[in-house]
Amino acid sequence: MTLTKADLVRRVHKVDFINKTQASKAVDLLLEIIKEQLAEGESVMISGFGKFVVKDKNPRKGRNPRTGETIILEARRVVTFRPSGVLRKRINQK
Repeated sequence: MTLTKADLVRRVHKVDFINKTQASKAVDLLLEIIKEQLAEGESVMISGFGKFVVKDKNPRKGRNPRTGETIILEARRVVTFRPSGVLRKRINQK
């Protein structure tokens, strides 16, 4: 099952006893802060959860699988996630 933004809002609403509008604003604000930091190239570390890191990828050769044509893939930035030790332990308990 995928956890959606709406699911997050429902869970925050249920746990914190705030109305859905406030829960939605809180989730939106948190996600916006994370997006802004990542767009600036900054890492985002959430204690007990993990770290989002922006990495630069160099241009490289690729291949169009349909035509077999060689193409050059442009340089780009990607976001990677490294889980914390706490999260890794919790995931591996099950």
